[in-house]
Amino acid sequence: MSLRITILSENSTEIPFGVLSEHGFAAFVETEQGNFLFDTGQGRVLLNNSTLLGKDLRSIKFLVLSHGHYDHTLGIPEVLQITGGLDVYAHPDIFLERYWLHKNGERQSIGLPYRKAYLESLGARFQFGSEFIEILDHVFLTGEIPRKTNFEKPDQEMVIMNAEGQWVQDPIMDDLSLIMETPRGLVILLGCAHAGMINIIEYAKNKTGCEKIYAVIGGTHLKFSLPEQEKRSIELLHTYGIEKIGLSHCTGLKAGASLFCTMREKVFFATAGSVLEV
Repeated sequence: MSLRITILSENSTEIPFGVLSEHGFAAFVETEQGNFLFDTGQGRVLLNNSTLLGKDLRSIKFLVLSHGHYDHTLGIPEVLQITGGLDVYAHPDIFLERYWLHKNGERQSIGLPYRKAYLESLGARFQFGSEFIEILDHVFLTGEIPRKTNFEKPDQEMVIMNAEGQWVQDPIMDDLSLIMETPRGLVILLGCAHAGMINIIEYAKNKTGCEKIYAVIGGTHLKFSLPEQEKRSIELLHTYGIEKIGLSHCTGLKAGASLFCTMREKVFFATAGSVLEV
């Protein structure tokens, strides 16, 4: 299967002549079976960048949402205004009310701000699920990722209110990734890797039975990880024999620099406008 992934929304850009950046993530995926969109960013740069980069959003067959945070979902209405009725693959937890707990005790909303009924009125046809599924030939949506490593921890600052009215840590069980089988090995597309990048890689290998990983691209969430998680994650990345690692969004400058210095020939910064082609 031939594959091309173009980053449409990301925290930075190296492309001149009008391509813009924002805190968010979205990727335009082209396959022999059709095109689709993975996340929408905040929607502030999506239309501008897709136009300049020659990626026609009218051509997408469906939309995949990696999880229900604003920086991956705010652009949904903009997409639907272009596409009309559209299947949207997501975990049922995407509409949870979510908050970031600041050190001063204040809580800031970070969830998907739109109601399900509103998005459906614009044409969204939600395909909810939490299991591993094949959404196109050789293209898989992970569903919930088993949390097996002892060093990849959820963010203490991200909270939700439970049924008893108590603020508790958000496990972000809706964190989904894409796995694509290609002749050169697996390509894994991450949204934010809240489930842990290593957990996701191991799950991809287990579910597909493929040991060869050609590329991992997207948000690794190492910016928000504890030093032990960053250290162990980078150590284990060396053992997989991955040929290309595209760092985006929540990787952060420090972790990105560490990875680049230790895996220089394999690492690239997957900024707005970047392309991975297999």
